[in-house]
Amino acid sequence: MSDCAISKGTRLCKYLAEAGVASRRGASRLIETGRVCIDGQQASHSDRVFDSNRVTVDGAPLCPAQAKAYFLYHKPVGIDCRLRAEDPHSLIHCLPGDLRLFPAGRLDKDSRGLLLLTNDGELTQRLMHPDFHHQKGYLITLNKAPQPDDIAAIAAGFDYGEGPTRPCVVEAAIDCGYATEDGNPRKLRMRLTEGKKRQIRRLWRARGYRVLDLLRESIQQLNIGKLEQGEIRSLTASELRQLKRTLDLPNEQD
Repeated sequence: MSDCAISKGTRLCKYLAEAGVASRRGASRLIETGRVCIDGQQASHSDRVFDSNRVTVDGAPLCPAQAKAYFLYHKPVGIDCRLRAEDPHSLIHCLPGDLRLFPAGRLDKDSRGLLLLTNDGELTQRLMHPDFHHQKGYLITLNKAPQPDDIAAIAAGFDYGEGPTRPCVVEAAIDCGYATEDGNPRKLRMRLTEGKKRQIRRLWRARGYRVLDLLRESIQQLNIGKLEQGEIRSLTASELRQLKRTLDLPNEQD
């Protein structure tokens, strides 16, 4: 019996996530688009999977669940986080070995920085779900020095067309230099607890600025550190324990 087969049955989204197919959100999209079948029949969200069932995605049967894996990756500009084998710029071509991994949260193709790659669907769901308010940190470069009232408006949160944003932290990245002639830095650090589509760029665009560069520096307490663009490394046991604790997930090592 495979590791992901549960005798009492388990909900299909969870089964797919535990099999390393996608996060629960991604698994939900697979089901919605009719790409998942159970015993040859198109599956629905309410289906449960039992030991005797044969589950396929795009016609390919699922393999037994892999051991959980966790990597940090410094995504360069130009890499697309969508896992599409036909796209030469897809993240799928940067994944290590034969592991079925997916990003726990995306970065736009024109942004760079820290990604957490894993096949742990439960951890991904907890990290990405907006109700948990988990924090991600960014270093951004603007095309001009921001005015104090614009910084205050973005920090307080406002509606740029996708509903009101949550308050966030916005502060000058003094340590990075790159000042304008009047001495005001164009580099800022932002800490957000949500991730709407292209949120940072759209927030600043609504106030009359362009984001020239966007680097994700941190996810929770995980930091990019000295990880160079294109490099990937496994999480240390200590990093994984700390991350699970902040996400209120059980630790096998505790």
